[in-house]
Amino acid sequence: MDYRDITWDLLSEYDVDSLVVILDEIDKLENEDLLRSLSRARESGKSDTFIGVICISNKIEYRERLNERVDSSLQDNELVFDPYGAKQLRAILENRKDAFKPGVLSDEVIPKTAALAAREHGDARKAVETFYEAGRLAEKNGDGQVTEAHVDEAITQAEVNRFHRLVSGQTPHVKYILRALAALTASEEKKQFRTAEIYDLYTTIATQEGSDPLSHDRVRRLLKEQAFLGITESEHTGGGDREGSYLVHRLMRDPDIVFNALNADRGS
Repeated sequence: MDYRDITWDLLSEYDVDSLVVILDEIDKLENEDLLRSLSRARESGKSDTFIGVICISNKIEYRERLNERVDSSLQDNELVFDPYGAKQLRAILENRKDAFKPGVLSDEVIPKTAALAAREHGDARKAVETFYEAGRLAEKNGDGQVTEAHVDEAITQAEVNRFHRLVSGQTPHVKYILRALAALTASEEKKQFRTAEIYDLYTTIATQEGSDPLSHDRVRRLLKEQAFLGITESEHTGGGDREGSYLVHRLMRDPDIVFNALNADRGS
């Protein structure tokens, strides 16, 4: 059963004049079928209920990727919310501190976590993850108090955990490609690399892992898919009269984060 089936079942079970569907992280949907169905439910005769859809995404450019007909039928009103500030993040974390025993948190932990989160991303979920990870690290080390040092370590570990969740479901060859790009990024002064450069190192890694390398075109397509996920950034650039335009790719994470996440995935 998919989301569309659930929606139609709800409409069949409850006789309502209107329905509001809230879809968080809308960019994670595999296709636009659900949005297409919801936006045209009355037009297609599927339902007489007025259906409104609230789509939530951290990716501002998501709408640009929608099919023009789907985008038009949504007749949407776009609202952009600013990232949380340090004061707001501090209040959010204060409401979460009851997860710790009294006296365990040093006075600097919440202000520092909030300040760093506000400076880097303004994301409440990431701030809470850092907060949780700092406590977990203190417990793991057998420390009696969560300190600023744990926060510093937690920021790195939380980023590794997020990236690990992002790539854990990827195919082995995607991981070989990311490992190749991370290795190039770590060893070279430049940050952008042509598909051919990545492909050469990828084939070496895949062969070492006992796998037959994919074609050059397939690797190029997979790199573009990673750009859609925000793992990499791909763009066309001119190589001059002799070379013409070609595609370059940049890793959007620190190479050490990528290595740690891929190594953790390999060990799991």
